Amino acid sequence: MSTTTTAPPRFVGSIRIRDAFKVYITYPSARFLAAMLAISVVARLVVGQWSWWDLVAVVVMIAAQPFVEWIIHTFVLHFRPRAVRGRTVDLHLAKKHRLHHRDPKRIDAVFIPMRPLLIGLPIYLAIVLIIFPLPIALTIVVTQFVIGNVYEWTHFYVHSGCKPKNRYAAYIERAHRLHHYRNENYWMGVTNHLGDHVLGTFPDKDEVPVSPTAKTLGIETTPS
Repeated sequence: MSTTTTAPPRFVGSIRIRDAFKVYITYPSARFLAAMLAISVVARLVVGQWSWWDLVAVVVMIAAQPFVEWIIHTFVLHFRPRAVRGRTVDLHLAKKHRLHHRDPKRIDAVFIPMRPLLIGLPIYLAIVLIIFPLPIALTIVVTQFVIGNVYEWTHFYVHSGCKPKNRYAAYIERAHRLHHYRNENYWMGVTNHLGDHVLGTFPDKDEVPVSPTAKTLGIETTPS
């Protein structure tokens, strides 16, 4: 008895933003992040007790985001397996990201994997709720989910084939294309590139060589 394996859906050609969003919202992490944002907004409005500390929290998180994004991309998503006491240690997020680099047009590989979201979210919420008073904690959570939704959509958008509608969209789309097809060690930002500019990873494309490992991230085995 033979079985037929269906190839994962891929981006093909150009697409309108409206149609791209219809595809985007069918994926689990996109729905999950949107739902969590809605729930956290409702919770924050119910709790009330607004103060200037809410504004401070939002400003600090937005200011830190380019560097947090850069750090996660550089040290977590591009993590390489290593031997520790005779055992190979690897990260689930890094495995999935290597799959994404091998096939940037594979739609499901563009999204944040659900396993890290489901494991990491309760830990994150517990830490924030322990450290901060409830109103400020909920403001932080709302802001984090806004950032998460913006990241998820932006990453989907730059791979989708949508024609950029403005200079900023063209700027981030071009930079991400260079990260995938020219050199994986540069242009680490996704939603913005402030971290790259400050940390020296946003060169002119002609200043860096075409990397032979941009597709594999230096790991030749095919990720599952």
